[in-house]
Amino acid sequence: MKVTAIPAFRDNYVWVIHDDDSAVLVDPGEAAPILAWLEARHITPVAILVTHHHGDHTGGIREITARHAVPVYGPGNETIPGRTHPLLGGESVVVEALDAAFQVFASPGHTLGHLCYVAQGALFCGDTLFSCGCGRLFEGTPAQMHASLDHIRALPPDTLIYCAHEYTLDNLAFALKVEPDNPALRQRLADVRNLRDQEIPSLPVSLNTEMATNPFLRCAVARVNAAASRHAGRPLQPGLATFTELRSWKDGG
Repeated sequence: MKVTAIPAFRDNYVWVIHDDDSAVLVDPGEAAPILAWLEARHITPVAILVTHHHGDHTGGIREITARHAVPVYGPGNETIPGRTHPLLGGESVVVEALDAAFQVFASPGHTLGHLCYVAQGALFCGDTLFSCGCGRLFEGTPAQMHASLDHIRALPPDTLIYCAHEYTLDNLAFALKVEPDNPALRQRLADVRNLRDQEIPSLPVSLNTEMATNPFLRCAVARVNAAASRHAGRPLQPGLATFTELRSWKDGG
């Protein structure tokens, strides 16, 4: 299974899962670059997977489906333009053209109906998880997002994570405020700077790397809990209370 990033807008990635003939599009927020990429390679889209309703993830669907009559899978409890197959989590989306089956799980937090898709060791997580960060809580609660991240934490450590935005350098700056002495963070910063200097995406990233560097996945680690407690000015329990403080800290800049 090949996965290619098509940049969109300022910092979005549309992930294209493909072989030499067929493609699945994940969160096609902007049609023009996707259609140009497909046409240049004579690749035909066969399905669209949507993680949530925000326009930078759905804005290209109508134009794409006007040219290619493909099924559109997305949250059943959100308004998704052109959706043909509503999902709530727990389903399997089979794409015969790619011999792939995507397992779907609910990941509320960023939005209430947010979904993630897993196939062949790859996680397409929209705006739930970012490298060294996580999505803002526009609709859900800290408890919901923390539970969604716990679901991701339980995946195999070699899972490759395909996030929807190039936020890694900004997120690393915050992660280093939380854990300034974490050597894995220093190495990740050097690696990402090198990639971005070459205009190469910082993604995908392994879950194993995120477990060593992402403060939102490390809320049970003593030094992360200690940093959150210092910021809060009071002792915090590891886990949800630490996550809640970290999210508030990040939101406040």
